[in-house]
Order: sequence, then C-alpha cells, then structure tokens
Amino acid sequence: MLSSKKEQITIESNIEERNTKEPVCIKNSERFEEMNESGTENKEEKQYLDLVREIIETGEERIDRTGTGTVSVFAPPQLRFDLSSSFPLITTKKVFFRAIVEELLFFVRGETDATILQNKGVKIWDGNGSREYLDSIGLFDRKENDLGPVYGWQWRHFGAKYTSSDADYTGKGYDQLQRVIDTIKNNPSDRRMIISAWNPADMHLMALPPCHMFAQFYVTKPNTKDAELSCQFYQRSCDMGLGVPFNIASYALLTIMIAYVTNLKPGKLIYCMGDAHVYSDHIEALKVQLERVPYEFPRLKIRKHVERIEDFSYEDFEVEGYKSYKKISMKMSV
Repeated sequence: MLSSKKEQITIESNIEERNTKEPVCIKNSERFEEMNESGTENKEEKQYLDLVREIIETGEERIDRTGTGTVSVFAPPQLRFDLSSSFPLITTKKVFFRAIVEELLFFVRGETDATILQNKGVKIWDGNGSREYLDSIGLFDRKENDLGPVYGWQWRHFGAKYTSSDADYTGKGYDQLQRVIDTIKNNPSDRRMIISAWNPADMHLMALPPCHMFAQFYVTKPNTKDAELSCQFYQRSCDMGLGVPFNIASYALLTIMIAYVTNLKPGKLIYCMGDAHVYSDHIEALKVQLERVPYEFPRLKIRKHVERIEDFSYEDFEVEGYKSYKKISMKMSV
C-alpha cells in the first residue's frame, strides 16, 4: 500500500467465464470441487464469469464488423474491484501480464507506432497495424504499424493535428492525463478529473476507434492519510473472452500508477460496459474456462520510486502470488 513516503504497494485480484445458448453446465473440472486454497470464493472474478455465462445463455445473436458473429447484451451490471488489497489479474486462464504493462506504458507515453510493442514481444496490435488491414480501411498512405491518433495519443495530445507516428507532438494538444494528475494533487474534490479517448474528428485517422473510451477519477477522503483514488471507466465494445480480462487489469494498473505519483492509496475500479459480447468462435474455449474455480487474485508491488507517470517501466512492477490455470487460446477478430 502507498504511504506518504510512497512505500511499495501491494494488491490482489480475480475472474471467470461461460458458454452457448443452452444453459452452461459446469462439468468435472480441474478443481471444481474445491474452493481456492484459502477456502474463500473469489467473488470479483466470479462476477466476470457470471456475466460471460449470462451472455452465452441469454445474449442476442448479432452480426458484427469483423464478420465473426457474436452473442451480445447491452449495458450489463457494473463490475467492481477493490484495488486496496489485490490486483485483478484473472486466474481461470493464464494472462500475459507483460503485454498489459507494455501496452499501458505505450498509451501513457502517447505513442502510436506498434513496432515499439513488437520489439518488446507484444503482438496485440499486429493485426490492426498490418499493411493489409490499413489498406482495407482506406489508409493507403499510412506507414505499416502506424496506428494513428489512438488511445494514449488522445490522452496526451487531444485536439492536436495528427500527421504520423514519427512526428514530435511535444507540447501540442491538450494533455488530459497530466491535467488529471495535477488536479488530483491540487484539487482532489474536483468533478472534472476525466480522460477521454473518443474524438469523433479523428476517427477516420485511427486504425481502430477506442473501445475503452472514457474514465473518471475520484478521491475519497481527500487531504487525509486515508485518501484513496478510484476510477470508473466506460467501454463501448467489450470482447468478453480476450479483451475484458486485459482491460480490467490495464485500468487497475493505470489507477494504481496515478495513485502512486499523487501519493494516494488505490481504491476501487468500476467497469461500465456498453455492447458486452462473446465471439462465436470463443464459446467453446470459454466453456472450458467456466469449468474452472478461480484462485485468489495476486498482489502488485511497485519496486522502484518514480516521480512522473512516464518514468515507469515494465521492470518496476512485480506480481506476487499469481496462481492461474493454463492459457486458453482464442482468436482475435480484426
């Protein structure tokens, strides 16, 4: 946990999922008969799994942009996570933590060249940065792996004119992220601590419009030793199999990072969804995941003191006590 001297923080977390239009039956699983080792139920991961199951059983079948097909519900109940004692990294399948960290740092720095991620072994933007894909959406003159003014660029340079991933945007546009950090430090009761990646004027330049698009921050008990930073974020399009576990951990990490550089404790993460869907080719894999009983969430430790949020690196974070099941492969729809 963070003290006034920014001592190392520790944190924990959980998660789950489900299947097709018929009721999803839990069969004999790897450890279905057991609770997790502490004898407690991971209720935070269970809320995710319960939502996956509900979508598979009751969701509307829909045609989607990718042509894969989904089952979908609109505006399901919020998912809520307590960041004060655990880090919400799902346990019912192995999650690639490095990819979560490196992508978030990529956003925090306002970067848009997916080659930066590729060079660190993170391939999650390869499909949307490929020559074939960029040509398919009319970005014929765009350099391969130049994603355009996506996510973090909007966080750091909202309103600036985007030209290419090679350009220097220092001091250009409106730096929403730094404004939130400064406001938390100087006026923590403010109701305008908001970051938006949704910029309609730039949509035609983006390789992919933002799925998670809006976040608001809130300080409880400001100006006291018990002050905590919470975050509520909205996501318009929620891929329950691949994307949502990633997004939960990413916004948890963002909240923890902002809390650290503003000398606050991490509080709550609240996840609001629009179109929450399961891709048709993920259903069988999610059935396997739904048979698994989640372990307790791990804890997150910050290993090195930093002053600025841009100064964090992957090596500064350590996940302690992460116990999970094996990886479950699911295809990404582009």
